Amino acid sequence: MTGAVPAVVIAAPASGSGKTTVATGLIGALRRAGHRVAPFKVGPDYIDPGYHGLAAGRPGRNLDPVLVGTERVVPLYRHGASGCDLAVVEGVMGLFDGRIDSNDANAALAVAEGSTAQVASLLGAPVVLVVDARGHSQSLAALLHGFATFDSGVRLGGVILNRVGSPRHDQVLRAACARVGLPVLGSLPRMAELEVPSRHLGLIPAVEHGAAATEAVAAMTDLVAAHVDLTAIAALAQSSARGPVWDPDDEVSAEAVRHERPIVAIAGGAAFTFGYAEHRELLTAAGAQTLVFDPLRDELPDTAAGLVLPGGFPEEHAEQLAANVGLLRAVADGAGRGLPVHAECAGLLYLTRSLDGHAMAGVFDVDATFGSRLTLGYRDAVALRDSVLWRAGERVRGHEFHRTRLTTALSTPAWGWRDSAGAREFEGGMTGRVHASYLHTHPAGNPEATVRFVAEAAEYARSRTGR
Repeated sequence: MTGAVPAVVIAAPASGSGKTTVATGLIGALRRAGHRVAPFKVGPDYIDPGYHGLAAGRPGRNLDPVLVGTERVVPLYRHGASGCDLAVVEGVMGLFDGRIDSNDANAALAVAEGSTAQVASLLGAPVVLVVDARGHSQSLAALLHGFATFDSGVRLGGVILNRVGSPRHDQVLRAACARVGLPVLGSLPRMAELEVPSRHLGLIPAVEHGAAATEAVAAMTDLVAAHVDLTAIAALAQSSARGPVWDPDDEVSAEAVRHERPIVAIAGGAAFTFGYAEHRELLTAAGAQTLVFDPLRDELPDTAAGLVLPGGFPEEHAEQLAANVGLLRAVADGAGRGLPVHAECAGLLYLTRSLDGHAMAGVFDVDATFGSRLTLGYRDAVALRDSVLWRAGERVRGHEFHRTRLTTALSTPAWGWRDSAGAREFEGGMTGRVHASYLHTHPAGNPEATVRFVAEAAEYARSRTGR
């Protein structure tokens, strides 16, 4: 790839403005118009990219400077946009919202790390601001003036008005946009039937929502196609994202791949939907064969030499997970024999003794329950001891996102970090070759961990065959 694939960044003044509806519909409408669209999401979110993927017909990917480092954002963008002629990047929260460092007194004056504004600047891409028009009139001009002038490194290219109440309302809002010189690229009427069902952590993942998700994406596509100027959006798109393209093979040294190709089984299906596309790509580059199975109904492949249990919503499927007794026993037996296991969030819950009273694998002698308290945020974590992924003392940035909790702490914690008050916290657990934690990490930000995991899987495979 030589030149940069042009992009448009879909942002908003605040969460709840309709970014996901507009971004998903725009991806689908541009694809319908003949474009090969690369879909991206700013931040660690796993759910929105599922809807983007349905609309684009290719995997949705994340761009998160906090988890992968600012230096990897452009290479990962260029990797994900390969073969496309246009990219749509959905932002996170409000345009300038990002990670808040409680120890930095000047944090409010800087471009927030991980913000949509930061990613737009890194990509050199224009921003289209989605405004929830409910309650807005002439004063919209002042709001837009502030967003357009707040940061000279961010170019505001236009506005999409969302949830417009009437033709008269539309007229007033367009006049406000014209007053500050921002073109209106679309005006969407209020359509409550487009609301995608949500639960305690946001939208229901597309995989779980099945045919209804496909229908919702089609409805979003129809709405945007009818009310947004696609030609103007495509003409606005641009990017200065030049330089190297992220390549999983480049992240793995030739010396690291000295083994046969062990099979790494990856839990999927409705209960385990959280994962990054780059993870499987890195596993393959590191020498593994990957095999996806559904813990709701499948068995653990006999040939599995490694097991990845990613995040998701096991609390919504606990009864069905508990009913697959054969798999639970196989996972427990495998862990006891030294099977390398990488479990994140939902994976951790699956390895507990029980989840909301439903029997799980029992690898850890602890129970888990669903609660009302949301645990959310980035963590600067330190590996407390060697594992199948990390070396003691390694520093990793991760993200927590859950409403479940363990009834007691695990006896051998995996991570340590300090909270906003400076108090030390311990999280996750280890036993044998099992590493389990609530902490989500991005493999592209820590490729050496994947290399180690595949090497451990290869060693386990050799131990079973006696070679």
